[in-house]
Amino acid sequence: MKKIQKISSYFAIFEPAEEGGFNVFFPDFPGCITFGKNFEEAKKMAGEVLELWLEELASQKQYIPYKTYRPIIDEIKVAIPQK
Repeated sequence: MKKIQKISSYFAIFEPAEEGGFNVFFPDFPGCITFGKNFEEAKKMAGEVLELWLEELASQKQYIPYKTYRPIIDEIKVAIPQK
């Protein structure tokens, strides 16, 4: 059984994939990526891959950062020229 020292959360970016489903990546952990056929599966897979990623960092005694990425998302309105 794994010993859990603390609970933390990280931002996951869910991008619609061209072939359907969602690609997921974590800005705080470059290279930590996954995919799901739908949003629910992508979210489940994201939790699993991030947990494995953090376990690997811990096993190698590497630093596990606190959440550092803080996205700012806003909607920008623009005029679209007509043809």
